[in-house]
Amino acid sequence: MEKRLRKHYDVIIVGSGPAGLGAAFKLAENTNRSILLIEKKKISSGGLRNDCKQNYTYPVGFPLEHWSKEEADLLLKEVKQHLHPRMEERIHVEKYQKRARKIGVDILSIDQAHVGTDRSSALINALVQQLKDLKVEVALHTEVILLDRAIKAITLNDGTLLSFDDIILAPGRADYEWLQRQMDTLGITYSDNIVDIGIRVETREENYPIVRDYYDPKILFPGKVRTFCTNSGSAHIVREKYEGYYSVNGHSLSRDYNNPNGLVNFAMLKTIRLTEPVVSGQEFGKILGQMVMQLSGGSVIMQRVGDFRLGSRSKKETFNSDLYDFEPTLKNAVAGDLSLCMPSKILRDIWKALKMLDTIIPGVLHPSTILYYPEIKTYSNKPSFINDHFMVKEGYYIIGDGAGTSRGITAAWASGIRAAGGIVG
Repeated sequence: MEKRLRKHYDVIIVGSGPAGLGAAFKLAENTNRSILLIEKKKISSGGLRNDCKQNYTYPVGFPLEHWSKEEADLLLKEVKQHLHPRMEERIHVEKYQKRARKIGVDILSIDQAHVGTDRSSALINALVQQLKDLKVEVALHTEVILLDRAIKAITLNDGTLLSFDDIILAPGRADYEWLQRQMDTLGITYSDNIVDIGIRVETREENYPIVRDYYDPKILFPGKVRTFCTNSGSAHIVREKYEGYYSVNGHSLSRDYNNPNGLVNFAMLKTIRLTEPVVSGQEFGKILGQMVMQLSGGSVIMQRVGDFRLGSRSKKETFNSDLYDFEPTLKNAVAGDLSLCMPSKILRDIWKALKMLDTIIPGVLHPSTILYYPEIKTYSNKPSFINDHFMVKEGYYIIGDGAGTSRGITAAWASGIRAAGGIVG
């Protein structure tokens, strides 16, 4: 912690991702309340830290059960006032949309901004400094271990006890289990029966030229499959640690970066809605991730499209400089066979969507294209809210991707504004 904390705060915000930041700015700019922003890492993480891609067109990122277009559009204006987005150019989209409509695929036209992993830390640090200038106290590398509903207090990892009048829980999707424990403590009913399961595709930019016209194409396919988080320019794939397994994700550096690698990566995700007796999307995703760990020796797997089409597993020798003319950017992925560890229904729907994508943008299924698995999005906790400000009990608010109020940076920030509005009055 940077300095000694008070024993009591008017408002405590747990999580300094976009949802927590949105709430903190709304409160600090409109009240004189004492505010503490807590972050368990040394710097804010989540979408702001990883690539920092922002979408400014409803309904992308806004779960329809919580948001109307009118409210989303209004709050997006407020988000822009803090993030100052530089919008990406978007041209020739109609050409791709026309091809897509012929085969029952929808390409959304979205206003987007991109910061890049190399510049995101500077943005986050600037935002945190602005909050400090507004008298918000910030405790980094500080973790909330216990929430006591009887006395409205939290216990930190060093044993410190802090009381509050209002608390906003804004964990990212990686902390869904932590959030579930807090909801159990508070006696809040919730469901988590939805999860996104998919792959990340890596190919040469020349095989996916749409990114030259549209930075992050939002493409919706039959079977509840969609593209997600496209990265180009200087793009690479990373492995992220979750509780019990690894998931892959994509990054890219800013457009100002001088060493583009000519590669593109994007996710193909299928949304799964589970019913009884399997009711936990989080647990389902974890089981699939752990299956990959077993088959890969503790990592994630990758397979070339050429091998997949032949029904053959990829081997280490597959990733050479002959036909397959680029190296995987995720060096610790293990060559393998998707069909051994991905449920067949999910794999069929994603492969069908990829073939449709190859019809719209010929070349994406070049034999050298790499399919990484798994990419699992565990942001499907759905608490029972008692008002439009995402309150779950008097003085308790839950927001962000981890609470199902958003799916992305801008919507998470907007959910923070809405929660803070319940406190501001």
